[in-house]
Amino acid sequence: MKLLIAIVSNDDSSAVITALTKNKFQVTKLSTTGGFLRAGNTTLLVGVEDEKVEECISLIGSESCKRTEMVPATASFDIGRYTSYPVEV
Repeated sequence: MKLLIAIVSNDDSSAVITALTKNKFQVTKLSTTGGFLRAGNTTLLVGVEDEKVEECISLIGSESCKRTEMVPATASFDIGRYTSYPVEV
């Protein structure tokens, strides 16, 4: 048996949990906040039999989507001078 830890966006969490439970996977949901974007996300703990690991990962991937976001970044151009410009992440 394996323990899978999946961190998904809050926007995707309900769809991922629904797909996993429909396919008889048992899921524990933890509400978490990421340090990089400081955005809410959901950490899922899934206990999976060895032969079903790939199926579980595939379900999580099919119900999650990739997103891009613009965040401010700071750059130093001179002593004491900083500017903020958006960066796509």
